[in-house]
Amino acid sequence: MIKNFVEELTWRGMIHTVMPGAEEHLMESMRSAYVGFDPTADSLHIGNLVPIMLLAHYQRCGHKPVALVGGATGMIGDPSGKSNERNLLDEKTLRHNQEAIKSQLAHFLDFESNEANAAELVNNYDWMKDFSFLEFIRDVGKHITVNYMMAKDSVKNRISSESSEGMSFTEFTYQLVQGYDFLHLYKANNCSIQMGGSDQWGNITTGTELIRRIASGKGFAITCPLITKSDGSKFGKSEGGNVWLDANRTSPYKFYQYWLNSSDEDAEKYIKIFTFLNEDEINGLISEHKEAPHLRVLQKRLAEEITVMVHSQDDLDNAIKASNILFGKSTSEDLKALDEKTFLDVFDGVPQTQIEQSEMDNGLDIIAALAEKGGFLKSNGEARRALKENSISVNKEKVKDDYSITSKDLINNKFVLLQRGKKNYFVLQIV
Repeated sequence: MIKNFVEELTWRGMIHTVMPGAEEHLMESMRSAYVGFDPTADSLHIGNLVPIMLLAHYQRCGHKPVALVGGATGMIGDPSGKSNERNLLDEKTLRHNQEAIKSQLAHFLDFESNEANAAELVNNYDWMKDFSFLEFIRDVGKHITVNYMMAKDSVKNRISSESSEGMSFTEFTYQLVQGYDFLHLYKANNCSIQMGGSDQWGNITTGTELIRRIASGKGFAITCPLITKSDGSKFGKSEGGNVWLDANRTSPYKFYQYWLNSSDEDAEKYIKIFTFLNEDEINGLISEHKEAPHLRVLQKRLAEEITVMVHSQDDLDNAIKASNILFGKSTSEDLKALDEKTFLDVFDGVPQTQIEQSEMDNGLDIIAALAEKGGFLKSNGEARRALKENSISVNKEKVKDDYSITSKDLINNKFVLLQRGKKNYFVLQIV
């Protein structure tokens, strides 16, 4: 059954521009649409989530989503929204990246379905690699004028920018190559719609123009707005750079925390874009949140939904446990259940020092660990006073002045967490 895709995206705030006739075209029968993904890394990041969600909603509305990995265009570089050319990759690296990207997309798209609208992955390198330069300029280039290409905002902005060194011919031809992708998929895959961010409008419409001129057909463009944060900072970036979908690049804990730390304004926008919750559920959550903003109902639900989608329920459970270690009641067992990466993420920025393994062999006296050896507290006297006040914990458990730290206290066989009061932490790393 075909559902109204444009209507679904509109209430979610995911529509920027729809080419006239596209909505009617979609309501007539099942249609194929594609979105392009840059394969210059072996992981997508949360900046890619909007186009991923476009495809996911597209499939849920009864249509066929096609994810295009830009193996050929990844060797060129897209000028849209960028001031520099990108690094060019070899074929082996691109193929590896393609497989990694497909496995991430499979969290959102059904590639295995027996239905006609099963998702499909294609790589434009497959049809561009045997295309000679002479064939391309003869069969494709002659149909698009330089005036038409120069009028595109992505080209004009790059050429007129004071910070730019101009644009190479390689990048100038990018819109032709992307346009040809649309033409190829139109002819080979019956793909009549291309979707993407609003910065891709110029490249997409070059494709619709090629379809009109070469195939005497009709292609359509649908774009979504570029996501911004209410404080003006860039969406998808944290202090450590991109927030990746790969757990080895961004741990599920840090991923969860990124969404949990959204502002109220952003969370209200994001929960419509990055979850599959329906309009009634979302409106209910927004009302509940406004009644008690301090409970952060929106942020918690957003972080839960998207962490499960990108990672798993187990990863979400562990991320919540890890969050509670800093902000809630937790035990030594909770700490020891953390893997090393998550432990380091949770206590990122907490001061730490290294202790020789030999110091642990006969037990490390708690006063020495706090002061002389560890340096958490300034003196043995301060350590004794803190212990007398019952404010010192080892791995979240209160200790007395006769306590010795031994190998049984080690987290991941190498860390011990010291704590004074509720908020002062210190990590001993055993080497």
